[in-house]
Amino acid sequence: MKTSLKANLLKHLITKKEEGGFTLIELLVVIIIIGILAAIALPSFLNQANKARQSEAKTYIGSMNRGQQAYRLENPVFAPDFNNLAIGIPTSTTYYTYTIPNTGSFGATSVATAKDAGLKGYIGGVQLNAGSATAEATTIAIICEATAAGTTAPTSAAITSFSATATAASLDCANNWKKM
Repeated sequence: MKTSLKANLLKHLITKKEEGGFTLIELLVVIIIIGILAAIALPSFLNQANKARQSEAKTYIGSMNRGQQAYRLENPVFAPDFNNLAIGIPTSTTYYTYTIPNTGSFGATSVATAKDAGLKGYIGGVQLNAGSATAEATTIAIICEATAAGTTAPTSAAITSFSATATAASLDCANNWKKM
C-alpha cells in the first residue's frame, strides 16, 4: 500500500474514534426493530402460556377418567365424588375448578371449568360399554374440549347421554365441543 493511502486510512480511523457513539436515528431504528419483534413474539408467548394451563386441565380430566374406570372395576357404580375417587386431584387450582357432576351405574362425567376467560373448558366422560354374548363389558372414556376460549362452564350435555345399552360409537362430544 502507498504511504499516502495508509496515512489517509489512519487519519480516518482516528477521527472516527473521536466521533464515537451512536446517532439518534440509529438508536431509534434499533428501538423500532425491538418493538416490532416484541409485538410479534408477545401474542405467541401468551398463547403458549394458555396452552400450558390448559394442559393441566386435560391431564386432570384424563386422570379422573382413569380413576373412574378403576373405581368401576371394583364397585357396581362410578365414584360420586373426589373422596371416593381418591386419586389426589384438588377440586380447585389457580386456573380451573374440577367437579364430578354426573355419576351412576352406566357412566360418569368430570368437568374442568376455566376460571379465566382466555382458557378453554374440558369435560371427560367414562361409560360402561355393554358386553355381548362373545365379549365382556368394558369401560370407554372420552375427553371433550370447548372449541372456543371463554365458553361458559361445561355441562354433562357436552357428552352424549349414558345408557345401559351403550356402545363405543354412542360416546361422542356435542356441538361446540371437540374430541381430544
